Amino acid sequence: MKINQLQIEIDGIDKEILRFLMEDARKPILQIANKIGISGAAIHQRLRKLEDANVISGSRLIVNTKVLGYNTMAFVGVYLDKASSNSEAVKELKKIPEVLECHYTTGNWSILIKIICRDNEHLMNLLNKKIQPIDGVSRTETFISLDQQIERQIQL
Repeated sequence: MKINQLQIEIDGIDKEILRFLMEDARKPILQIANKIGISGAAIHQRLRKLEDANVISGSRLIVNTKVLGYNTMAFVGVYLDKASSNSEAVKELKKIPEVLECHYTTGNWSILIKIICRDNEHLMNLLNKKIQPIDGVSRTETFISLDQQIERQIQL
């Protein structure tokens, strides 16, 4: 498999390493090395190569937001008054902690954001007091997620 950015070759061992780490990023390197049948040093070299090529851009801890009281997830299509408002709107959206993702899109909206809120009232306040007042935002369209049925990364 060739990755377009730097045309790096990903072989079967690289894919195995990535699969193990995508399943559990905290899995010990030596445990992966033993399962694959190569040295821990070889795993480290391959990981460095994958990081340098931006195939791996870090690892992260996943927090269960529902346990913390955030029970409403929504996707908000943001209509901008003009395309040139995009960078300023994104700058303001970055200041809102509940905004988890922000995508510049084709289609009706200029921006699609994913937000997390405690409840519908929190969502309404966030929309009315923080998102819609942003300069350049002409209106929003909100979709509440009832249930996330698939969550995964690309299969290798």
